[in-house]
Amino acid sequence: MENSLIKPDDLVTLWGIIVIVAAMSIVLEQKYSWAGKLSGAIIALVSAIILSNTGIIPTASPVYDAIWAFIIPLAIPLLLFHVNFKKIWQESGRMLLIFLISSIGTIAGTIISFFLLKDTIPFLDRIGGMMSASYVGGGVNFAAMTAKFDAPEDLVSATVVADNLMMALVIVTLMAIPTFGFFRKRYPHPHVLQVEKDMATDGSKTNAESFWKRQDISLKDIALSLGTAFLLFVLATKISEFFAGVIPSGDDVNFGWNLLNGLFGDLYLILTTLTFLALAFFPRFFDSINGSQELGTFLIYLFFVVIGIPASIPLIIQNAPLLLVFVAIIVTVNLLVSLTAGKLLKYDLEEILLVVNANVGGPTTAAAMAIAKGWKDLIGPILVVGTIGYVIGNYIGTTLGLWFGTFM
Repeated sequence: MENSLIKPDDLVTLWGIIVIVAAMSIVLEQKYSWAGKLSGAIIALVSAIILSNTGIIPTASPVYDAIWAFIIPLAIPLLLFHVNFKKIWQESGRMLLIFLISSIGTIAGTIISFFLLKDTIPFLDRIGGMMSASYVGGGVNFAAMTAKFDAPEDLVSATVVADNLMMALVIVTLMAIPTFGFFRKRYPHPHVLQVEKDMATDGSKTNAESFWKRQDISLKDIALSLGTAFLLFVLATKISEFFAGVIPSGDDVNFGWNLLNGLFGDLYLILTTLTFLALAFFPRFFDSINGSQELGTFLIYLFFVVIGIPASIPLIIQNAPLLLVFVAIIVTVNLLVSLTAGKLLKYDLEEILLVVNANVGGPTTAAAMAIAKGWKDLIGPILVVGTIGYVIGNYIGTTLGLWFGTFM
């Protein structure tokens, strides 16, 4: 909203609101059982949706861009410093199959949605290519497909709004599913049970309070955590920028070069790889640092606030109600395919929900969900598996977009 009470360039106030909402969400989650059941992540996300849709804060600002550009890349290494390195690769291999099946769910959902709505939404072949790529990989793939298909700017903007609102709704849904008896009776959920067991053992009011016990942390711990995270962030930025500049990409080069550019030029992929290498070579150093997970999690809560802000309901109603229906069908089919396959293949409920999140929102939102729910053993694996979507997303989007074009 351009006429918001707080203007986009009021940086101090907007930073203050985001930090306060994140802090409030964490405190509520740990203090009250009702908030613990909702989770602090949902409280943060819904609070942001309310603030932006009531016109209190704008739907776009340099502050939000800064959180995407700096806060998330800092949070990722902080959250990985204490993961079990060997277990990451074991769990990643297990999750890869269900991730690929979930991606097939996206493809099926896009095809169904396209043929249902192709006569009512203009340029749906291009939108279908963009959204199928996005709902396999993430925003990186959406941007690549937008440039490839040269979709009209107003249509891209409307699709982005529909995507943002749908992503917020999906995250709320996925985080709520483990609380329903229907799913708990039908799927194994060991990570949920472990969090609840820890809660019962120490007499905590909520799962979050049980998980986030008071830690012994020093100024040195804070310095080493943030200093190391910044070092990895800087190195990853320079390496990804170098490869993005020297490896050819674009419409005039073949898929192989574009694939290499997408892999080695991706900041998150390089950052995750560097962090894993650091964990492998310097395990004692990382074992000696306390508090990195707490610092990283607080940064992730800022991210949850920002995710909800662009979800403008009035803009959807005015400009793109059918686009919301289009992406809703894709997400619904994806979830149904993932849950069905996961049941047949005996996957844990947590694994299924995280791969759906990774498809729709990308590896960062999936990792954030794992952190918020206390499924710490799945944080590293979903980051690894989620990056596969970056690799295959553009191939899927290109193929579907070109095929859909023959029906328009």
